[in-house]
This record gives sequence, C-alpha cells and structure tokens, in this order.
Amino acid sequence: MTLTFELDPTFDRTLRDGIAELWADVSNAGGAVGFVPPVTTEDIRPELVKHLVAMAEGCTRLLIGRDEDGTVAATAFLTLNTHRLMTHWLWLYTVMVHPRHQGKGYGRDLMDAAARAARGIEGIEAVRLTCRGGIGVERFYASCGYKEVGRVPDAIRVADGDDRDDIIMLLPLGH
Repeated sequence: MTLTFELDPTFDRTLRDGIAELWADVSNAGGAVGFVPPVTTEDIRPELVKHLVAMAEGCTRLLIGRDEDGTVAATAFLTLNTHRLMTHWLWLYTVMVHPRHQGKGYGRDLMDAAARAARGIEGIEAVRLTCRGGIGVERFYASCGYKEVGRVPDAIRVADGDDRDDIIMLLPLGH
C-alpha cells in the first residue's frame, strides 16, 4: 500500500478535522510539529486556522497524503515567500506522517511529493524548512537531499530546562 498525494485538495470540514486529528496524533506521539504532548484537536485548531487563512490568501498550498481508506495520513504546507528578494524559494511547514504509518517509507514519499509540488510552482528554485534538534529528524531530511544551512542553539524551549536547536535545512531543486 502507498499513500495517494494531492496538492490543493478541495477543503471541507472532513479534511479540516482529518488534519487536526493527524496533527494531534503526531504531536501526542512525540512528533516535533509545534506542540508538546498532550494536546487535543481543540489545542491544534488555532494553529490550523492560521494555515487555512494563508491558504485562502494564496500564500500557502496544502499537500495531503491519504491512505487506502481515504484518511488523511500525511501533510505538508508549502508557503511562498512574500519578501520580494526571496520569492525564488518557499517554506515547507507542518510535515507530518501519522504514527501508524511510520517506518513504511511514507515520510520519504511525502518529501518527494513536496519537492515535485515545489518544482511545479513557477520561479521556485529551493525548499527551506526548520526542524527541532535533539530527535534526529535532521538526518531524515538530509537523507531526502536537504542540507543543513544553519542552526540556532537552544532556540526551541520544549520545557523548562529542555531547550533544543532550531535547525535550518535547504533543498535546492535544480530544475
């Protein structure tokens, strides 16, 4: 089985709820996607609304992966730069694969789909993301072709006495 990816899916309540559930499940499994467990879908909603507003404004595009049941199993948000000197690259945010699908290669599939989506956006030459240090996810992104281009020590405070590096990674698309 593989995931089926779709860029800019039709957005409705079912998709919104699926993303919120995915985000909560990933967070509660220890995923570094902006929250520290425990969280509920209600905790997630305000952050999801920010992504939805950016989508409505045309600044962000949604990539989803659905499993064989049609359930949202993966997401990534591709966000265009608004700064006139940086419109040749975009940000990749909230990269998630459901914990039940970990270890099946779907993370790499998601990253490949995100790179294909970025290549399809006129003028985009690179994808940039940040990740939380201390959990090894930067090795995964490196295995997908991303290069570490910066690191801010202790920029992320997970809990009192538990600060993590903010790692900046870049994927040149090499059209």
